[in-house]
Amino acid sequence: MLHIVACIKQVPDTKIIKMNPKTNTMDRASAPAILNPYDAHAVEEAVRLKKRYGGTVSVLTMGPPPAVKAIKKCIEIGADAGYMISDRAFAGADTLATSYALTKAIEKISKIKPVDLIICGKMTIDGDTGQVGPGIARRLDMPPLTSVNKVKEINVKEGYAVVHRKLEDGYEVIQSTMPCLMSVEKEINEVPYSSMSNMLKAARYQPIIWAVADLEDVDRPQLGLKGSPTIVSKVWAPTKPSGGTMLEGDAAQQSQQLLNILLEKKELFAVKGGSGVEF
Repeated sequence: MLHIVACIKQVPDTKIIKMNPKTNTMDRASAPAILNPYDAHAVEEAVRLKKRYGGTVSVLTMGPPPAVKAIKKCIEIGADAGYMISDRAFAGADTLATSYALTKAIEKISKIKPVDLIICGKMTIDGDTGQVGPGIARRLDMPPLTSVNKVKEINVKEGYAVVHRKLEDGYEVIQSTMPCLMSVEKEINEVPYSSMSNMLKAARYQPIIWAVADLEDVDRPQLGLKGSPTIVSKVWAPTKPSGGTMLEGDAAQQSQQLLNILLEKKELFAVKGGSGVEF
């Protein structure tokens, strides 16, 4: 039976989050915590593959106790089991340390039930690096299939997967041996509303939580801040654009206003000695 592990993360909603002007860091308390949107699509794809081929979907996350909410959201989507590694030793982890910790958790999950496929979102919206998935694949010595926007075939018996990888001008078809890791694009699927039965199941569900001591053969210097060579020297919010004109009225009136603005820009550009631009 196919066993899929989806790696997820709870993140602050970056549409709402504010920056602290004194520390130049994100004020995470200013925004609600949500399941990383890319990871929601990863879980949904795992559930679809389970329905298509049979099997089990487990989700895994690393985070503080409140991250249980993200696991419950995955149960709503259709995952069967949830695991979380939570320990102060994980605090301050960059992508390198995060991939190491998640790898150790996956190794323990594999002893409970062998893992055939790992699915991650393309990236997290609070980091945008896309490094954790490939980092896990490298540590587990399995092929990383990045930017996947379609899973065409999974053949557990013969041990291969066929996927489409997104390119700038199309896609490429890749056949990979299994087990493998996929990081998926948002357009791979649409996440539907959860069923009432899944919502009730999620409300009652309690994930399995492991501390560092529960994992095996852990090299503690590779965890958390000590295992993180990445240093963020400064973070700041981009300056809001100024100016602009609000177009009012119906479509015809807005079109005329836009034409007038363009004509004014053309005259201004001509006065400044511009050339080679036509309106």
